[in-house]
Amino acid sequence: MKETRVSAFEIYKALSAENPSQNQEKDAPNVKREENGLHVSKKSRRTKRKHNKIKVLKVLPKDVLSKMKSAKQEVVHKPNIGVKEVLNCSGTERTDGRLHKGKILKEKKAKVEQDAAETVTSLPTKLPGSAKPLVGPALETVFEELGKIQNSKERAAKLFQWFISPISAKKFFSEIWEKKPALIRRHNPDYYKGLFSTAEFDRILRDNDVQYGVNLDVTSYSNGERETHNPPGRALPFNVWDFYKNGCSLRMLNPQAFSVTVWNVLSILQEQFGSMAGANVYLTPADTQGFAPHYDDIEAFVVQLEGKKHWRVYNPRTKEEVLPQVSSPNFSQDEIGEPILEVVLEAGDLLYFPRGFIHQGDCLSDTHSLHITISSFQKNSWGDLLDKASLQIAIEEDVEFRQGLPLDYLSYMGVQNSEKDDPRRTDFTEKLQGLIKKLAKFAPVDAAVDQKAKDFLHDCLPPVLTEEEKATSVFGVPTRWEDGDARDVAVQINGKTKIRLLRKGVARLCSEGEAVILYHTVENSRVYHKEEPKFFEVDSEHTDSVEFLIHSYPTYVTVESLPCEIQDDKISIAELLFEKGLLLTKNPLPSS
Repeated sequence: MKETRVSAFEIYKALSAENPSQNQEKDAPNVKREENGLHVSKKSRRTKRKHNKIKVLKVLPKDVLSKMKSAKQEVVHKPNIGVKEVLNCSGTERTDGRLHKGKILKEKKAKVEQDAAETVTSLPTKLPGSAKPLVGPALETVFEELGKIQNSKERAAKLFQWFISPISAKKFFSEIWEKKPALIRRHNPDYYKGLFSTAEFDRILRDNDVQYGVNLDVTSYSNGERETHNPPGRALPFNVWDFYKNGCSLRMLNPQAFSVTVWNVLSILQEQFGSMAGANVYLTPADTQGFAPHYDDIEAFVVQLEGKKHWRVYNPRTKEEVLPQVSSPNFSQDEIGEPILEVVLEAGDLLYFPRGFIHQGDCLSDTHSLHITISSFQKNSWGDLLDKASLQIAIEEDVEFRQGLPLDYLSYMGVQNSEKDDPRRTDFTEKLQGLIKKLAKFAPVDAAVDQKAKDFLHDCLPPVLTEEEKATSVFGVPTRWEDGDARDVAVQINGKTKIRLLRKGVARLCSEGEAVILYHTVENSRVYHKEEPKFFEVDSEHTDSVEFLIHSYPTYVTVESLPCEIQDDKISIAELLFEKGLLLTKNPLPSS
């Protein structure tokens, strides 16, 4: 009798039926794995709110409209003009407790329609067939041009500009960033060619130890139910592609660990954002959806690489969900209202939306979708800085914050004592207010920024060196084993040697008690936080020289120009930084 093959997907579904918990995330109940894959959020409360219907901007090619699962009427986009306005646009508006109708509302709606095109940036506006493609340099050419730029900050700015072209970076950060979505139509499917592909996805599965739940998630979303189908162990192509053929989406959580190109892109962009740049790759079969509606706690750049995907984006539901600190749980369709943007992304297009904007994407019936989401600015707000800047550091550095509370303060403070006419209450309140005022003046901002910088450097990917950089760094020294012995072990650094730091953001000098510590990214892992923070102590006589190198970047300076009193100290700190991989020399070093 001919045997019938049972697929991995069918086996998994059978096991899931026996043990329903198998199709949940590996984390505890009500814990949602974020779309950007950086960390786990524990927020489980869902805020239900009635939504007034918001009109929709449709940016759909004519040939796609007939393929949408359900027909929707042509309506006008309601821009993101603030949560208050969004949630109160159904015929009346409340201002200072009064209702205004008629003329004011009509004027407001007219302005809404007038500004609609500016709210979601969409370039160009012509439909495919009539629009000219937005031509830009290929990624390989971009990398070649970046390699000629000596300043890593300028390199990062140029790469970011290429990603969002033709929008200028100045316009993007002043008018769009953290405010509203932006859509870039290119009609050029090859614009991002070389960044990532399904062929590379397959190669990674074959050549690497890709683990379910660590490097790859298998997901589905059907009939309002989001499921994760991760079996234990390695994700082998035989099983992964079987899941895909059965309608499951594939999410690669850290493609930078396997793709040098993605690693290079993110390692450059992290200097543009001053915050960790992460990425996930999503491969979705035709006519399926892999994820429920949700919002994230990161700024998201959706880069369409292959195929097409139908996206819907929704305004934050409440003021509390604008620029949130944590990602949301999965929402049902009736919790999110109507989209402010509905679009089909095609290869070469880019969609940006800020954290807090709810989104969902599904595939059309005629093609798969491959996109990469590049993300940044997780927990990088003023509030996150103040969290480190204020109280804890003040407690550590100012004895007044460590002095004990009055012995009997419980007898006259608190709600139960709030009606008491007790002078001790006044004294207590004045003391506390004085500490709060002092906290604002005292807040050790520099120390807090250094703490944020240390966290950022720990988050960072290690730099990807060009061939020229390798040749002039410790990574290009021709030390080797040859003819039964180690050759060219020592290199010659002298006072005339010209040096500079490898990158502007490669290191951070921090004061910790009596010690001065230099944190750096050179030895970081391509896997997020796989390694502990990398640092070493700098001798007091060398700190001025390290600061000098930091502030001189990107200019090459001679070793003899370092601000040390003793010549040997100048050479010593230069040799240390070179051996740690933090320095480039103007020319390859000769062997001694």
